[in-house]
Amino acid sequence: MRSTSQPSVTPGPASLTSWGVLMAISLCHMINDVMQSMLAAIYPLLQVEFDLSYAQIGVMTLAFQVTASLLQPLIGMATDRHPQPRSLPFGMASTLCGVLMLGLAESYGWLLSGAMLIGIGSAVFHPESSRVARIASGGRFGTAQSLFQLGGNGGQALGPLLAAFIVVPLGRPAVAWFAVAAALGAAILWQVGTWAEDRRRANTATPNRTLRLPRATVIRAIAVLAVLVFTKNIYSASMSSYFTFFTIDRFGLSTQGAQIMLFLFLGGMAAGVMLGGVIGDKVGPLTVIWVSILGVLPLTLALPHVGLVPTGVLAVLIGLILASAFPAIVVFAQELVPGRTGMIAGLFFGFSFGMGGISAAALGVLADAQGIRSVFLLCSVLPVLGLLTILLPRRSFG
Repeated sequence: MRSTSQPSVTPGPASLTSWGVLMAISLCHMINDVMQSMLAAIYPLLQVEFDLSYAQIGVMTLAFQVTASLLQPLIGMATDRHPQPRSLPFGMASTLCGVLMLGLAESYGWLLSGAMLIGIGSAVFHPESSRVARIASGGRFGTAQSLFQLGGNGGQALGPLLAAFIVVPLGRPAVAWFAVAAALGAAILWQVGTWAEDRRRANTATPNRTLRLPRATVIRAIAVLAVLVFTKNIYSASMSSYFTFFTIDRFGLSTQGAQIMLFLFLGGMAAGVMLGGVIGDKVGPLTVIWVSILGVLPLTLALPHVGLVPTGVLAVLIGLILASAFPAIVVFAQELVPGRTGMIAGLFFGFSFGMGGISAAALGVLADAQGIRSVFLLCSVLPVLGLLTILLPRRSFG
């Protein structure tokens, strides 16, 4: 039985779900996030080539994530009022330029500029593409959000593998070849943007933006959800930025071996994000959030203390359980604030990821001062903050 604490969402008929559009937007999300994860995956190469400290690596993560963080909520709020689906290919073009700069950079400043351009591309892509995914959902909001996120998490998982088997053997300039994929993504997004613009013009109804719960309750719930995503993103940032270094330091792995370990975590996240939305459509998003919160804590506490094989197993399980909550959180927030899809996407994809970037920079300073293992000891307790879920509203939004 569905809990009365969940938004009452009745999935529409399968014929109303535009699966082709959802697959296209998911594929482009994968391309977008391959570029992002490529940045983190080549950190060991950049550290050697440019003689970077952990703090400088953290600043690169900060440059990417804060650029996206500052722009995404603003873009989301603007496009809620005036949707701009045809802006999608221009965001991918910014990512294309950033990838070229990473591959051809001759100084640390150029690396930072490339990271910032990828962040700008992400800021343009996420709010509008999340809106397109919801339009194409046919009422299957959790499933659509999961499929959209599956592309992103799949891209994050592929990035380290592509780095391990293409960039490491061929050298950093091989990164520039991934601009071809970004160009393909821009072409697909032009077609998706045209579809969404036609759908927008056909639907002349004014979106309902009436809050279904008291304003104070909504603000409190959004703040709690933001903290949950923030906590998740700090842990994810610690893994994506420093897990390769942790496994190299603790187990003596090669760069390729460490990138494969990172792939295990990111692959688990890709599976988890799909399961979270599909199950959330059946049992309600709040149930999924609770299971994710309670399930991941003992695993994160164990990770810094176990051997190589258990570390790989835990990386998969942590990624799977941690990621399962994200589609449910986004759908829960969208139901709290109807008609503000872009703002919610900007807040949760942008601001929270940017705060994760600030945390990555701080964790880099900690790693320089006290060693890389201290980062994972600190982050292992972060999921405790997930108990704030108890403050979320318990009754239906409808």
